[in-house]
Amino acid sequence: MIFRSTSRRPVLIAGNGVRQAGAAELLQEFAAKTDIPVLTTMNAVDLMQDDRKLGFIGVYGNRIANMVMSEADLVIAVGARLGLRQIGNIREYFAPKACLIRADIDQYELSRSVKPDEEKHLTDAKEFLEDLLAEPVPKYTDWKERCFRARDMLSAYDRTEGNLCIEKISSMLPPDPVVAVDVGQNQCWSAQSFTLKGTKGRLLIGGGYGSMGCALPYAIGASIATGGGTVYCVTGDGGLQMNIQELQTVAREKLPVKILVVNNHALGKISEIQAGSYGGRYAQTTGDSGYTVPDFAKVAEAYGIRAGSAASYEELDGYAGWLSDEGPALVDIAIAEDSRLIPKVNWNSKEIRPLLPEKLEETVRMVLSGKVPVEAERKENGNMDKKLIRGGYRGRIAVLHERTYGKAVAA
Repeated sequence: MIFRSTSRRPVLIAGNGVRQAGAAELLQEFAAKTDIPVLTTMNAVDLMQDDRKLGFIGVYGNRIANMVMSEADLVIAVGARLGLRQIGNIREYFAPKACLIRADIDQYELSRSVKPDEEKHLTDAKEFLEDLLAEPVPKYTDWKERCFRARDMLSAYDRTEGNLCIEKISSMLPPDPVVAVDVGQNQCWSAQSFTLKGTKGRLLIGGGYGSMGCALPYAIGASIATGGGTVYCVTGDGGLQMNIQELQTVAREKLPVKILVVNNHALGKISEIQAGSYGGRYAQTTGDSGYTVPDFAKVAEAYGIRAGSAASYEELDGYAGWLSDEGPALVDIAIAEDSRLIPKVNWNSKEIRPLLPEKLEETVRMVLSGKVPVEAERKENGNMDKKLIRGGYRGRIAVLHERTYGKAVAA
C-alpha cells in the first residue's frame, strides 16, 4: 500500500518524468478518480491544464501552488527531482506539515533526501501510477474544492503585464496546441499563466537544459515532427536575437510557426537581478544601459514572413486570423520595460513576495486548512481589499509592492 488513507490534505507533484514514462493519461485518470490536487514542476506544467490547473511549485511558481504545498499533509512526488529551485535551501520549509513519498527512476536523485523520514520508490512513473490507481484511494472532493476556491481568491493578484499578455495569447489558441517557450521572464510568465484548453496540449519548456533563444528552434523542430503542424513560439526580445537567423528556416520550409515576441525592450530577468542585488546598477540590459532591439516586424518581413506590431496585448485580436491560418507569422507585442516577474519565494524566510494583505493571506490559509467554510469565506472575501480590485493590474502591483517593500512601483 503506497497511499496513506489517514491523509486529509494530499497532493501529487508531477514532474516531467511522468511524460517521459508515457504516463500522462494515467495522471489524468488518477486526478479524475481521486480529486487529489495535482501540482507540477515548471517543466511539466502542461500535464495538468484546463480546469484542473493549480500551477507549478518553486521559486517563481504560482502562489496558490506553493500555498497548497505548505498546507498539505501528504505529498506524493512522481518523476520530479525536487531540486533546489523547487524546494529551496532550507529543506524544513518544504511542505512542513506533510509526509513525503517519492517515486523516481533515477537512484542518484533518490540518494539525496528531502525529508529525513521520506518514503522512496525506485521505479518507473507509469508503473507507480498504475499501482496507485489499483489502490482504494478515497475521493478528496472537498479538499480539491477548497484549493480551487483559494486559487480564485487570489485571481486578482500576481498578474503583471507579462502575465496578462500570456493570458491573452492563451485565450486565442485552439484546444491542445503546441507552444514552444523561450528562457527568461517569458518562460516563467508562460508557465504561470498559460491555461491550455484540452488535456493533450504541449508547453515545450527547456527548464535547466534550454538557453536563451531555444524557443524558435524548438518550434521549428516541433512543427517538422508533427508533419508541418502549427506551433506557437513565445519568445522575448533578447531570446529571439540569439537565433534570429532561423527565421530563414521557417520561411524556406513554409512552416506554420506563429512567433509571438513579448517585447519589453530589456533583458528583463537579468535587469531584475541587477535591480535587486546590485543596487540598480544596470549594464547592457536596459535601454539606458546599452541594450537595444531591432524592429522585429521589419526583420521578419525581410525574411518573407508576415509580421506586425502590437502596442499592447489588447491589440492581439487584430491578428487572430494569423494565428489560425497555415502560414508563418510574427507579432511583436510591446509591454513595459519595467515589467517584473512575480511572485517569488524567499527561501530564507518562506515569504512569497510581494506579500499579500494580511487579512487575505490569513483567510486563504484558513480556507485551505478547512477552518473556514467555503460559503462563509465567499461573503468575507467579497468585501476585501477593494482598492486592489479597482486599481487594475498596475494599481494592484503598485499597492502590493508598497506594502511589501515600503515603496510602490510606478503605476
